[in-house]
Amino acid sequence: MAELNVPTLSQTALSADALALLKRLISTPSFSREEDRTAEIIEAFFQEKQIPFDRLKNNIWAKNRYFDPEKLTLLLNSHHDTVKPNKSWTLDPFEPIEHDDKLFGLGSNDAGGCLVSLIATFVFFYDRPDMAYNIVMAASAEEEISGRDGLELLLPELPPISFAIVGEPTEMQLAIAEKGLLVIDCTAHGVSGHAARDEGENAIYKAIRDINWLTTYQFPKVSPTLGPVKLSVTIINAGTQHNVVPDACTFTIDVRVTEQYTLEEIVETLRTNLQSEVKPRSIRLKPSSIPVDHPIVQAGLALGRHTYGSPTTSDQAVLNCPSLKCGPGHSSRSHSADEFIYLREISEGVEGYIQMLEQIL
Repeated sequence: MAELNVPTLSQTALSADALALLKRLISTPSFSREEDRTAEIIEAFFQEKQIPFDRLKNNIWAKNRYFDPEKLTLLLNSHHDTVKPNKSWTLDPFEPIEHDDKLFGLGSNDAGGCLVSLIATFVFFYDRPDMAYNIVMAASAEEEISGRDGLELLLPELPPISFAIVGEPTEMQLAIAEKGLLVIDCTAHGVSGHAARDEGENAIYKAIRDINWLTTYQFPKVSPTLGPVKLSVTIINAGTQHNVVPDACTFTIDVRVTEQYTLEEIVETLRTNLQSEVKPRSIRLKPSSIPVDHPIVQAGLALGRHTYGSPTTSDQAVLNCPSLKCGPGHSSRSHSADEFIYLREISEGVEGYIQMLEQIL
């Protein structure tokens, strides 16, 4: 019979602190680019714990007390911005409601539960003088819009990061790879003419040829964890009136990129094979991964968790180090009406993170 894992009093107290902090965050609107008030709440939490911190715009970060520049550094990161509530909410999204062993509220699952669990974990290890790694805790902004004033802005201010845990709802399972994102705007060029006569060169037909290619092409390298690169045409626009042959047709491609390719390689392949003009909106949101034999992954496996590849993007996309996505909550609840997290998931998140780090620190 497996030995029952009874949490220590300190972990129980930290879980209670985490839950109280999460309720304060839920009560405070923090839409992307409007996170100043939740940043103040996180500042106040660190002040209560007498932990020095820094702030850059709406990003808050802190280092462990015995930070040693000679040691490698682990980054703990999650975000405190939220999406706007959709029209299907039946509850007040800014009222933290406990009911049926759940905590309801906007951002409770994505990613408030992860954030407060990571902050509690950081507090647990903050005063340890003998750790193998330094720890930096970063509560970042603008994750939901992949904004430039979030973690990406903060990274140059942080010490060099050896590896990271990014808190997103994974049921505490180990997302060891994450797809990157390319959004590409394409324009097929033609020549306008009168639709009643054999005039012009129809840009829609050119776009159709390119779109047909996109529906059949498969990038040859397939990721063992993320599968193939995924191409989806999501927007198309052309024409001004029924009797004019359009001279331009624009369409947008959503590309989910695996670690088998760089974003630049994907763009080059599309430019080589499409007649349309190809313009990526950015090449910032890179695919990410961490080796299965990395100590933090092995620590999670030792606790009975499993690895998988995540199709959704997070702040991992702006990191240039190995990173693991892991956190309490379930991805399917993110951005949903009447969003919630189970109360037990908060304590499981705190205890789970601590158990993983105990094995490597």
